[in-house]
Amino acid sequence: MPDQTIELGQLTPTSPTNGSARLSDHHAPDEEDGTASSAIDRETEESGCTQANVEQRVIFINRAQPPVPKFVHNRVSTAKYRYVDYIKIYTVISLEQFRRWANVFFLMIALLQQIPDVSPTGRYTTLVPLIFILSVSAIKEIIEDVKRHRADDETNHRRVEVLRGDNWISVRWKDVIVGDFVKVLNNTFFPADLVLISSSEPQGMSFIETANLDGETNLKIRQALQTTAKVTTTHELTQLSGTIECEPPNKHLYEFNGVLREAHKTAEHLGPDQLLLRGAILRNTSWIFGIVIYTGHETKLMRNSTKAPLKRSTVDKLTNVQILLLFGLLFVMCLLCSIFNVLWNNARAKSDWYIGLEDSSQNFLYNLLTFLILFNNLIPISLQVTLEVVRFIQAIFINMDIEMYHAETDTPAMARTSNLNEELGQVKYVFSDKTGTLTRNVMEFKRCAIGHDIYSISENIDESLLVQHLRQGHKNAELIRDLLVLLSVCHTVIPERMPDGTVVYHAASPDERALVYGAAKFGYVFVSRTPDTVEINALGVKEQYEILTVLEFTSARKRMGADNVIYERLDNSSGREHGEVLLQHLEHFASEGLRTLCCAVADLKKSDYEDWKQMYNKASISLQHREEKIEEAANLIERKLKLIGATAIEDKLQEGVPETIASLLQADINVWVLTGDKQETAINIGYSCRLLSHGMQIIILNEDRLDKVRESILRHCDDLGDNLEKQNEIALIIDGKTLKYALTFELRTDFLRLCISCKVVICCRVSPMQKAEVVEYVTKYTKAVTLAIGDGANDVAMIQKAHVGVGISGAEGLQAACASDYSIAQFRFLLRLLLVHGAWNYSRMCKLILYSFYKNICLYVIELWFAIYSGWSGQILFERWSIGFYNVLFTALPPLAMGLFDKPCGADKMMMYPKLYKPSQSGELFNIKVFWYWVINGLVHSRVAVLAAAAGLPARHPVGLGRRGRLSGARKLRLYDVSGRESVCENIGENCQSLGHRERRSGSPAMLTAIYIIGISHVMTVCVVVTVCLKAGLVTNSWTWLTHCAIWGSIALWFLFIIIYSLFWPTIPFGSVMTGMYVMLFSTAVFWLGLIVVPIITSLPDFSVKVIHSTIFKSLTDVVRESEIRKSEPEVYRAEPKNSLSETARLLKNVFTRRTAPRIEVEVELSHGFAFSQEEGGAVSQTDVIRAYDTNIPKPPGM
Repeated sequence: MPDQTIELGQLTPTSPTNGSARLSDHHAPDEEDGTASSAIDRETEESGCTQANVEQRVIFINRAQPPVPKFVHNRVSTAKYRYVDYIKIYTVISLEQFRRWANVFFLMIALLQQIPDVSPTGRYTTLVPLIFILSVSAIKEIIEDVKRHRADDETNHRRVEVLRGDNWISVRWKDVIVGDFVKVLNNTFFPADLVLISSSEPQGMSFIETANLDGETNLKIRQALQTTAKVTTTHELTQLSGTIECEPPNKHLYEFNGVLREAHKTAEHLGPDQLLLRGAILRNTSWIFGIVIYTGHETKLMRNSTKAPLKRSTVDKLTNVQILLLFGLLFVMCLLCSIFNVLWNNARAKSDWYIGLEDSSQNFLYNLLTFLILFNNLIPISLQVTLEVVRFIQAIFINMDIEMYHAETDTPAMARTSNLNEELGQVKYVFSDKTGTLTRNVMEFKRCAIGHDIYSISENIDESLLVQHLRQGHKNAELIRDLLVLLSVCHTVIPERMPDGTVVYHAASPDERALVYGAAKFGYVFVSRTPDTVEINALGVKEQYEILTVLEFTSARKRMGADNVIYERLDNSSGREHGEVLLQHLEHFASEGLRTLCCAVADLKKSDYEDWKQMYNKASISLQHREEKIEEAANLIERKLKLIGATAIEDKLQEGVPETIASLLQADINVWVLTGDKQETAINIGYSCRLLSHGMQIIILNEDRLDKVRESILRHCDDLGDNLEKQNEIALIIDGKTLKYALTFELRTDFLRLCISCKVVICCRVSPMQKAEVVEYVTKYTKAVTLAIGDGANDVAMIQKAHVGVGISGAEGLQAACASDYSIAQFRFLLRLLLVHGAWNYSRMCKLILYSFYKNICLYVIELWFAIYSGWSGQILFERWSIGFYNVLFTALPPLAMGLFDKPCGADKMMMYPKLYKPSQSGELFNIKVFWYWVINGLVHSRVAVLAAAAGLPARHPVGLGRRGRLSGARKLRLYDVSGRESVCENIGENCQSLGHRERRSGSPAMLTAIYIIGISHVMTVCVVVTVCLKAGLVTNSWTWLTHCAIWGSIALWFLFIIIYSLFWPTIPFGSVMTGMYVMLFSTAVFWLGLIVVPIITSLPDFSVKVIHSTIFKSLTDVVRESEIRKSEPEVYRAEPKNSLSETARLLKNVFTRRTAPRIEVEVELSHGFAFSQEEGGAVSQTDVIRAYDTNIPKPPGM
């Protein structure tokens, strides 16, 4: 609603006259609107200008475009890969998997295994699993990318009317090409970047909503050139001919230069006022005609988007580093074994001549490679497959969570990538858009205050207390009438009567629209507008008012109801009696998060108005300092006001936003708001959604020069003193023009130090690239996990810059959702996504990774201990298939169960106690200390298993293990009986086929020794299997029937395997060395004793540590989990969120405070909930909008 001081005189009905409107010149927003190009933009400005001179674009009107310039198609994609070449996609994704050092390590091992006579484990034991891992990863990435393509198709397959010949046909967006004439209808998106030709509105005006681009809630006005504005029929459109010359595609949303050259007419300049951007929505306009100039990825919207990044979780990166360290440990082990092998051979070459050491010709490097292959399983190759499977299923759990399903829009949560599931549990900073994310962008008139009374809306007008007071001649009756007339007359709203007789209001300002609807609900209905008059229906009586003068709205003057501005201009003899009461009403409204406006009128004499009008006209035509003179003239008439009352409008929040933010803050998650909207609106929303709290100090940075910004930032940093970079109860509010200087290299560090010292940061009037810069710099400076959430195309850049991007599938389109990692329907679902799924997945993935390393170390390090007994020969101990099934069968289920079903506490408790998020957020469950604790734990358990098995080995067996020659690249075990007769067995892990069936039946000492060692290896294996399964049970917090099946079933699978494998021979000519093995094991007391003793010995220390930790050093998680098991309330203090309904009640205007702890100056100029949205300095002035419309004349149909 523009600022207006109007002489309201009732008129007799007159014939409407068409007014003319002065067309504004090309408007280029200056830095004051906060949309100046960011640092990233500035990097390309110079090159962009040069390119414009070289690659000027020429578009022919109503002619086919020449084949020389190559215009891109209108299909857009937010996916990482294209459909075109599946083999290429597979190759690229597979190569990307080598960012993980584990895959590089396994590739190296697979290559080493191809060298003849080096590998003791075969040539393909690593290569085949590696190919499988890469395939699983690639397939998963392809599946997730296909989902992105499908989401893109929802946009690409939208339809729009395109002129083909003389007819309008409906085509898909992706089929729109440069040079097409398109017809866009009301409340629909623009399919590409268009030049406005004409519209259904007077003088070619159109209203567009750019919240999807810049986050602003008010509508913008665009206006066609006067030469084309009259083209309102299809026939006239087909008669146009000529060319449009314009700059090449670029990313500058608010800049455009072009020339329209119609045949036989003077060329005319095209600017941003004629540009309709893809991503914007047509509002309050029946239709527009436009010509396509930029399509697809050449549109300004897509030019501001970046390529979808390949993100990796913090846990994944830390695991990558630990694998490098573990590889270093492995290399040291191999080096030591190779050295000891040389020493052992040199020491025993003569004394142990029967082993054949004198024939050994292997060199040191050869031995080193052998041990590298032998010990490579210390790094679990199965981990990658398990991680991919678990992450994929975790993503399905997110998609199927009924608690995050929005029934109203039939929208479930969607995990668009599964690589970041655990990252959701470590978020420290949340960067949120405002419009459409926190708010619904819907304004609703709630109540008004007049005199000592507050009036609310009633369903029935006659039942309204306000209407009753008006009709009954209450003491407030005169003020009530003044207020209702003011609301229904003084605005720029355009009424439209629908076929059913109802009146629909169109307005650039959502606040104005809400106020007019509010007046209508009290019986004062705005009916029609002409260039000079407005007509209302006042409780059944038609009244007409003449519009004398319109004073343009500016946010600097704040004449649209800021109480501190209005109160300064009140007449001392009028309205003061209600002033103090009204302030209390304003505080009450503000405490509820409502947007307030003060209303006042002035009585003027006709002679005074005429004198003032001459002065105002003189100021408006002044050649120097015109704006200052107009403001001075306006101030002369905006005085001696009579206070009427105040209005309260609700900027509706998304459901559950205040509770969600309060819980996020309790979870020690910092919430920043990055919005393109105005400062007053952002602050008002900050209070209503509990982001700003009662008693919180506020720092406002509004500077327009670099030196002032520097001085202000450094001053505030000095005032904080020792509390700098420690979180304080302070909120920082900064606008776009100040942020531009604050993010320069010179001030960036100091600015970020100030920001992280504040509990809340709100950035207003910021561009999409500034949002991305803030997220990027905070991410780099703090090294913390960041999350960005938004619903519009202007949020895509910051969504892609953050560690985790969350898109809202909202009313502003699907572009943010398509570019995100996770999409949800409402902001409130973010709480469950983080506190439940995030914390659960982090805990699960940490345990899975740690347990996978532990179980492999626990078994495969036994090869190191066995090397002590085998002369450091590199001989493998375990039977090949037994060891092969260890990761595939015997220990595959426990990590899957932990990764899918384990949870520290139930979902309800996680939501009820946000502090439970702290362990995952701070990385307590997975760090260097924890990782190496598990490694050492595995080393100790493996050593215990070897010592226990060695204790059961009879000392009388004459066993000599040596290395003489090689056979098919495999180690030979040479066994000698007491007579010196030699027998050869290839790798104990193989079938010992060379011994022959006769020797097996004869029970030769060589065969008995081989079988006995294999038996001992199985004893060790089952002891390790039971130990690691018990370890899985010990670290499991939540037992389900699937967990029981996974742990106890894994042990049972080993027994089932050993029985079946022992029965293969001779029915199946395979595994002859295992014949009768289960009988030998099950009939041996040592086996059963070891099966019981070894797991108990190894698990007892871990069990003791857990008992002590859960009793003496009990954490909040332990307390809540115990209460959940007992089904009782935990004996812990849970801080309840403060009631936001009183957070702004004590805000005072013109506040200046100085604190001592910390010592900081807080400069605030806030009024009681004042906020108002209106476009300033647009393509068409508010005066021209009012003077252009005559709603009594029907609009052209555009056919």
